[in-house]
Amino acid sequence: MITIKTKEQIDKMGAAGKILAACHQEIAKMIRPGIDSWEIDQFVEAFLAKHGATPEQKGYRGYQYATCASVNDVICHGFPSKTPLLEGDIVTIDMVVNLDGWLADSAWSYAVGNISAEAQKLLDVTKESLFKGIEQAVIGNRIGDVSHAIQAYAEAQGFSVVRDFIGHGIGQLMHEDPQVPHYGPAGRGVRLKEGMVFTIEPMINVGKYFSKVDLDGWTARTVDGSLSAQYEHTIAITAQGPLILTQL
Repeated sequence: MITIKTKEQIDKMGAAGKILAACHQEIAKMIRPGIDSWEIDQFVEAFLAKHGATPEQKGYRGYQYATCASVNDVICHGFPSKTPLLEGDIVTIDMVVNLDGWLADSAWSYAVGNISAEAQKLLDVTKESLFKGIEQAVIGNRIGDVSHAIQAYAEAQGFSVVRDFIGHGIGQLMHEDPQVPHYGPAGRGVRLKEGMVFTIEPMINVGKYFSKVDLDGWTARTVDGSLSAQYEHTIAITAQGPLILTQL
């Protein structure tokens, strides 16, 4: 069942989103060759505590960290590690922030030092595909319109769209209805109504879209070892258009 949020509830989620966005701005300053994602994870936990918030995914189904840190061929749900990031790597930092019981969710992919032209194009296309999807998140459209806009753009640029992980509703729970795929035909799925809040979080691969999960039960990788990137915002459907809750 889809839970429609009031303006006051959306404002509370937006407050969590502002903290999350500010945290990502600080992470962007930290990313460099030699830093490790464990250090980033520790920074995030301290940053959220300083702002009266908590990392929602820590403890979720036994997950032990404040962030997911996904490097190179890892699509999502990578564990923070003490292995240093190397020149040319890309890393996605994903987190869910809880502020006074209301949640916001956002992931960003970062370049570590100088990266290849292919990796930079992947980051650029993935980020743009997110905003192509957001443009379609208006009252009266359907989830499929969001999904199709992402897939059409990413595939036109020569990349593939991950099928196994999708966006989702969010509020006081991390995962609510509706489900938000990043692929599929336009004109299908739930019709968008004012007060819906959900994530759009395309994961885009250089190679094939297929994924596999490591023995840890969490870390999802590309089957062919190709690079993967992700950008994610939490958005609310409003009468004025899509409202991005996870940006400053």
